[in-house]
Amino acid sequence: MKKRTVYILMSSIVALSVAFFAAVYFLNLESTIKPIVAKVDPSGPPVYTNSLYGEFNKPLNKPMDVVKIGEFVYVSDTNNKQVQVFDQSGTSVFNFGKEGTNKGEFKFPYGIAGDKDGNIYVADLYNGNISIFNSKGKFIKYFDDQKKVLKSPGGLRIIDSKLYVTDIKANKLFVFNLDGKKVMEIGGAGAEEGKFIAPNAVAVDSDQQIYVTDSGNNRVQIFDKEGKFIKIINGSEDGKGDPTFLNPRGVAVDSKGNVYVVNNLAHNISAFDKEGKHLFELGGMGTENDKLYLPNGLYIDDRDTLFVTDTVNQRVSVFY
Repeated sequence: MKKRTVYILMSSIVALSVAFFAAVYFLNLESTIKPIVAKVDPSGPPVYTNSLYGEFNKPLNKPMDVVKIGEFVYVSDTNNKQVQVFDQSGTSVFNFGKEGTNKGEFKFPYGIAGDKDGNIYVADLYNGNISIFNSKGKFIKYFDDQKKVLKSPGGLRIIDSKLYVTDIKANKLFVFNLDGKKVMEIGGAGAEEGKFIAPNAVAVDSDQQIYVTDSGNNRVQIFDKEGKFIKIINGSEDGKGDPTFLNPRGVAVDSKGNVYVVNNLAHNISAFDKEGKHLFELGGMGTENDKLYLPNGLYIDDRDTLFVTDTVNQRVSVFY
């Protein structure tokens, strides 16, 4: 009887040990898929952490822009004519939209932004409108452009209840309040300061300075909150030399005021300080995890995490 009791005790101990080590293993496994990890050098450039690929049976196809709203990441999945939504682990949780010209449908979903209520604004470059959805992907309404000035909306950002929109064909940046009233207009076709050729993206920093990727002129132009031209960043030392950018697309500003520019045809991201001094580059052409292939959209969240739409590699790459 004593021998049997010993065997039972030993079996229980073994079972508990296995359960303990299994728990440790799975906890460690779970930690490896979290998208936000600490950098080895907090003062250094961001490093690759993970990628978002989309649903197993319908992966991302030409993702063009990305935004983080609350705890979810929204991606314009352009060739699939939809928006895919991811959680913090990088898992695709749902999608919305389909091809068409009716409410909630897309021809070329491009720029994407979120307001303080968690609503999602999606610019459709070909349908020429901006659709508004709730956080669950239910269509609410079209953005009411009261003057009907928008023709081909591209990049979107919402800052302090203002909607900033690049109009790619009109070569302009428009600023609206969220009721649809136009409050500012910048640009027009040209290569002069304050003019654009195919502006693709917009960002606004903590001082309300406005950054616009002037893609056709291979530069980023910076304006004050009233729309007055300030300066150019184009990769040259003072912004006045020959540009080193090749079709700049996405643009974003981190918490330190550093400016990140997607250099589409060079397959990288260039970073600059507040004065326009070049700091470092991320990416480079390739299919490896830390490489990019015709990147387009860029978003930086409040933790300075970078989300980059890597169009040819059909993923969103995350750097932190």
